[in-house]
Amino acid sequence: MRKISRRQFLKCSAGAAAATLGMPFIVPSSAVGAAGKVAPSKRITMAGIGIGGMGTHNLKNFLEQDDVQVLAVCDVDTERRNKAKDLVNSKYTNNDCAAYNDFYEVLARNDIDTLMIATPDHWHALIAIAAAKTGKDMYCEKPISLTIAEGRAVADTMKRYGIVYQSGTQRRSIQSFTFAVEIARSGKIGKLHTIHTYLAPGVSCGVEKPQAVPVGFDYDRWLGPAPYDPYTPKRCHGSFRWIFDYSGGQLTDIGAHFNDLAQWANDSEFTGPIEYEGWAKFPRDGLFDTPVNFGVTATYTNGVKIIMHDTSPKAVKFVGDEGWISVDDDGNVDAEPKSILKLRRFQQHSYSYMQGHHRNFLECVKTRAQPVAPPEVAHRSTTTCHIGNICLRLGRKLRWDPETERFINDPEADRMMSRAMRVPWHL
Repeated sequence: MRKISRRQFLKCSAGAAAATLGMPFIVPSSAVGAAGKVAPSKRITMAGIGIGGMGTHNLKNFLEQDDVQVLAVCDVDTERRNKAKDLVNSKYTNNDCAAYNDFYEVLARNDIDTLMIATPDHWHALIAIAAAKTGKDMYCEKPISLTIAEGRAVADTMKRYGIVYQSGTQRRSIQSFTFAVEIARSGKIGKLHTIHTYLAPGVSCGVEKPQAVPVGFDYDRWLGPAPYDPYTPKRCHGSFRWIFDYSGGQLTDIGAHFNDLAQWANDSEFTGPIEYEGWAKFPRDGLFDTPVNFGVTATYTNGVKIIMHDTSPKAVKFVGDEGWISVDDDGNVDAEPKSILKLRRFQQHSYSYMQGHHRNFLECVKTRAQPVAPPEVAHRSTTTCHIGNICLRLGRKLRWDPETERFINDPEADRMMSRAMRVPWHL
């Protein structure tokens, strides 16, 4: 018997049902691609894994794309999962969206082409690697990994399986930031010598008493590969980024964006700095353990420096020997000489304008081209953040070889490139 694909089946089934009932076969124009709409059978199918704050933001953007059909959502929090399911069903005016607790059930579906992954950081690499082995393309939130070793594994896996992977470093697709990078690369501020990334201070909190796990929250699955610790609300959801077991504080949260722009401006997207030194103030006690205050200076072989600050507003500043240009998260651009500002050809807008990044991913899924934030580039940028944290935790200057991706004569730092995972999870 000749097999037909799911999409061929869907195209035929509605007509067959109408014929059986003796009814005229009438479907909305959008269902067949008329009126400028893309027919469902020709849309890129998608599932969302991790539907918290950023996950919902991404999901809403993808739902606005006419050539996307969201088929499923997945989250270990029942309340979030159901809200995301209702959001999708409301958009399509049906009840077809499936909802899962276990991401492996999503990966098992052959009718899903792509994924939007916005889990906590300690899950990014494991889900991305498992998804690549099923042939699914993915838009994955930054940072690409919890550790340097995980980032290398993700980049290598995507290359091995030919996966289109877009890192959620959305500032690469925002005009105010790309304008600043272009100016820095063009020579209009002279020879680039210093890049300042302003990442804002970290957060601390007191000791948190263990609490009962809320009904409908699969806490063991949320922990996944991380060490077991008793549940407390501030350990999970948005607060996870202030705990090293799950993230890396401001250095990997905001640093993954602005250090990425620094790498781009310095034409070092496939390498990185070779020396790191810095200082930090860590919480004395309590649940959170990532740096509250910090400063890191990283130096490239060409002498250019990235200086990572713990100050606001979140911004990046490129300094050359003939001028400078800066841009912040509200879209404010400033420069010296001021004549540079006359070169702008866009309206000021905030960092929340991110649809271009999602759109770039979808176009690359169709063409199989590399997206604007591919995995190797994301890994190298995130590595600058991970090394910054390792430098601060060890409290000493570090030397790094970007070719071998190893520290120079520092076995202790090398051991911090990866972490043990709770059974049964592993790379």
